Amino acid sequence: MTTPRILTTSHGTNRDAFAPIDWGLFVSLSLIWGASFLFMAIGLDAFHPGLVTWLRVGFGAAVIAILPKARKTKIETRDLSRVGILGLVWIALPMTLFPIAQLWIDSAVAGMLNGATPIFTALLATILLRALPGRLQMAGLAVGFVGIVAIALPSAGTGTTATIGVVMVLVATIAYAVALNMVAPLQQRYGSLPVIARAQWVAAAAVTPFGIYGLTQSSFAWPSLLALLAVGVVGTGVAFVLMGTLSGRVGPTRSAFITYVIPVVALILGVVFRNEIVAPVAVIGVVLVIAGALLASRREV
Repeated sequence: MTTPRILTTSHGTNRDAFAPIDWGLFVSLSLIWGASFLFMAIGLDAFHPGLVTWLRVGFGAAVIAILPKARKTKIETRDLSRVGILGLVWIALPMTLFPIAQLWIDSAVAGMLNGATPIFTALLATILLRALPGRLQMAGLAVGFVGIVAIALPSAGTGTTATIGVVMVLVATIAYAVALNMVAPLQQRYGSLPVIARAQWVAAAAVTPFGIYGLTQSSFAWPSLLALLAVGVVGTGVAFVLMGTLSGRVGPTRSAFITYVIPVVALILGVVFRNEIVAPVAVIGVVLVIAGALLASRREV
């Protein structure tokens, strides 16, 4: 009897151009995760990165746990290990590594490195499915990545590029690629809510030691707590359910293009709420990112 592979993936159920529901999910996730940077910055004003990670994951897991469907839908034993690994590689590991990495590298460098997520996702999907992405999706990958570099380039020289930080972000990026491929068939089999609920419970348990340490290194501030409540409930609880749904519908490679659009939203919010200055090359980057996303949204041919 052959042991089933842990790492599997699948095509999306919709391989045509994005339907209105796909665009709704895509835009909602871009807004939610783009805004999360603002809330995370407020959280870090008073809280240690370990506590930020713990509260974010914990609030997300708690809000999902109260939903009856999340608790009652049965997942087959053969898939429970996959769900557990999903919680570690999609949530616990990246959310632990990113705050630590940015002690060594600036956010612009982290953003550029994280922009490789769709590329890693497409590469892994190609290996697992033994089929290349469509021509338009490959063009979108290239155009979008150039856009990410253009957005981050103006501030990339303002901090450090220490090797340890770069390695941490790359590990987190590869973890995202693995997770986006794993979640697609699980979502198609059980729906997004039961899968993400269990993954978040595993992640919450995994980051608890880091969170307890962070608690001892933090002061208290209501703005930080409320900001993390928002990013936990919406940016972790709701958003991961939406992303699981999108990955199941349009496939891991096309859903990964969210990574290109998130910095665009964060950039706009930074201008509106924090009076940040945007370099002309970053504006060109925004246009390229949007063009890449539009290419990716077309039918897979």
